[in-house]
Amino acid sequence: MSNVALLRALKARFEKNMNRHKGLEWAKVQEKLGANTEKLWTLDEMERTGGEPDVVGHDKTTDEYIFYDCSAESPKGRRNVCYDREALESRKEHKPENSAIDMAAAIGIELLTEEQYRELQKLGNFDTKTSSWVKTPSEIRKLGGAIFADFRYGNVFVYHNGAESYYGARGFRGSLRV
Repeated sequence: MSNVALLRALKARFEKNMNRHKGLEWAKVQEKLGANTEKLWTLDEMERTGGEPDVVGHDKTTDEYIFYDCSAESPKGRRNVCYDREALESRKEHKPENSAIDMAAAIGIELLTEEQYRELQKLGNFDTKTSSWVKTPSEIRKLGGAIFADFRYGNVFVYHNGAESYYGARGFRGSLRV
């Protein structure tokens, strides 16, 4: 989508969901985006793959606005992926097309950490029918596992799976600092 259309969509989402960014002003976010136009491509990719990016905070130390994927369910264009390249290459058959880590890197975002995922859930109920891979600690990954999370029964649940697994209802959410 064009930068104008993207900024219009981001502004509309920002104004519709003020609970996600109390005390922040769209004009300042837009000014920051204007000074970092390369980040617009990444936001457009987040949007194109179904992430519905929105501002969830401002880091006063670095003066960066923080965007997360805020789609109700795990982004549709980022599902059916295993955790990382190593997991993808370990599959002998029925390989998914991509991995969460590779897709995130390709569009310039980071997978949400478990802590970030829990923070996101304080802003609404996300992943009530889907689940999302989250950044996995290296000690778990070294043993072949990866973690994912979802929201069920009024709670965030964090689970483990083999990193090579993939499901139609599991994708990943990302973050971007601008």
